[in-house]
Amino acid sequence: MAFEKLSNSIDELNDNVKAFTHSNAEYYKLLIFKQTSRTAISLVKFLIVAFSLSTALAFVSLGIAFAISAALEEPSSGFFIVGGFYLILIVLFVIFGKKPLTKFMLKKFSREIFNEEN
Repeated sequence: MAFEKLSNSIDELNDNVKAFTHSNAEYYKLLIFKQTSRTAISLVKFLIVAFSLSTALAFVSLGIAFAISAALEEPSSGFFIVGGFYLILIVLFVIFGKKPLTKFMLKKFSREIFNEEN
């Protein structure tokens, strides 16, 4: 009789461990799905905003280049000036922009991934 109870207890323990393992695996699947979804949504939003801003910047740059060209009465001078301005910005970004960009991106993605409130 005691051996039978012990055997039943061991069987129940085995079933409980299997159920716990399955529940734990399902929980981590959902957690990974949640974090991956948040990251993907953030990436898509970023790409949409970046595309929109770059399109707007292109049109504004063209307008400024045409305006400078008209003011200087040289057809290509405005485009060279605007192009030179962007080259200076790129050089400054390469020299000084890596640390702030890395810091910003780490903070942003850390908030998205580890924020458990939502």
